[in-house]
Amino acid sequence: MLATLQRLGVVPSFSRPRVSDDNPYSESLFKTLKYCPDYPSLPFSSLAEANNWVARFVHWYNNIHLHSGIKFVTPASRHRGEDQKILEDRKNVYEEARNKNPNRWSRNTRNWTRVKEVFLNYLQEEKMSDMNLAS
Repeated sequence: MLATLQRLGVVPSFSRPRVSDDNPYSESLFKTLKYCPDYPSLPFSSLAEANNWVARFVHWYNNIHLHSGIKFVTPASRHRGEDQKILEDRKNVYEEARNKNPNRWSRNTRNWTRVKEVFLNYLQEEKMSDMNLAS
């Protein structure tokens, strides 16, 4: 198997099963793809059908899917700078709801402050920073 992969120019991964540090960006995207509401239950019948599905997925991912790492806005709205208004409006809605019914809230409302930097594996990045500071 290894010889066939090498002959085809494929670089094999030697990471352990179910460990996604090999390429966390593609692993994360692949998980999102698999859990997309439109994920096909049957194989594609043609390359054109697969290409069309991927084009629809990319549109959904960038324009419809709300990303938790950027406070549940779409990448397209973030890219256009529209997320600032969206997050400010959410903050106002939450504060208004809390003011109308303060007994419903035991703590502060959700933090809708815009995230400046986004990390795929934030804790891992934090550990790496800590290790570099310690050296």
